[in-house]
Amino acid sequence: MKNATIFHGTGDGPDKYWFPWLKNELEARGYEVWLPALPNAEHPNLKDWLPFILKNGKLTDETIIIGHSAGAQIILSVLESAEVKIKKAILVSGYAKALRKDEKREKDSGEYDWDKIKGKAKEFIFINSDNDPWGCDDKQGRIMQEHLGGRLITRHDGHMGSTTYNQPYKEFPLLLELI
Repeated sequence: MKNATIFHGTGDGPDKYWFPWLKNELEARGYEVWLPALPNAEHPNLKDWLPFILKNGKLTDETIIIGHSAGAQIILSVLESAEVKIKKAILVSGYAKALRKDEKREKDSGEYDWDKIKGKAKEFIFINSDNDPWGCDDKQGRIMQEHLGGRLITRHDGHMGSTTYNQPYKEFPLLLELI
């Protein structure tokens, strides 16, 4: 069965921005959708997020994973650990540096096994803005694209969902087109 997983970013939850809209749209198209509240969302780190996702998520060759900001970054670590090759990974406002190993220690982008990640998705799509206020910009998208291949879409839409910068971004029709 075709399935999709949607990951929110730092300080967010499944009820923010375009996440509930996308979940409803995908379910209407026959997808089984997992949109979890990731643990410790105010201080995302691999120690909390990765085991939670690997234990509770479902990865098959029909899986599409979509992540926003830190939710995009956890996709890279999930794929690095996955046993199966998924259909598609869409990283929105993602960046090449990894999530923290824990609350105190950063993980550097050089610590990714890019080749391993590249082999775990049939298709990668990166959607970044040229004016992202947190630096999750098109330059970051290009770095990921250089490592993983795939398609980079550059917009001029800030972070594509942000309370701080008043970007409610309640719908995201481009994602449906890409799926």
